[in-house]
Amino acid sequence: MDDRAVVERQLGRTPRAFLRVVRRCPFGAPAVTEQAPYDSAGEPFPTTYYLTCRHLVAAVSRLEAAGGIERWRATLDQDPELAASLAAATEEQRSLRRELAGGRVGQEGGASLELGIGGPSRPEKLKCLHAHVAFALARPGYELGERILAEVEPLWPDACCSLG
Repeated sequence: MDDRAVVERQLGRTPRAFLRVVRRCPFGAPAVTEQAPYDSAGEPFPTTYYLTCRHLVAAVSRLEAAGGIERWRATLDQDPELAASLAAATEEQRSLRRELAGGRVGQEGGASLELGIGGPSRPEKLKCLHAHVAFALARPGYELGERILAEVEPLWPDACCSLG
């Protein structure tokens, strides 16, 4: 199985800044990919871990459409432990992006290497639940992402949504 080809089918387009698959679904298909901080043209790609499983993408989209971003922002404001989880994951994200960049900077001079999960300059203002779920699947122990992921029912479909 050519991971890049499967990811392209999942996304319906050529993946930008694709490095590798870091998490697979129970059926063996890519579920989360790792992206380079910059694409081949030097444009920033702020989402280090990208959710590609169609089932999970749709499920998290439903959470967002139901007000999930605003609800999780409010929860972060009221839960210091959850806010600390986001802060630690944000630092891990920044460190990982600098490591993946290997000293290179893109057209923005490296500023995007300091962005939060999914690309916000103010990580506490959640932007994309998909990115937090992908981070949790790629880096177990990220409490905020794992709590968002716990709202996905079922976690995996009965049959693969990407292969076949």
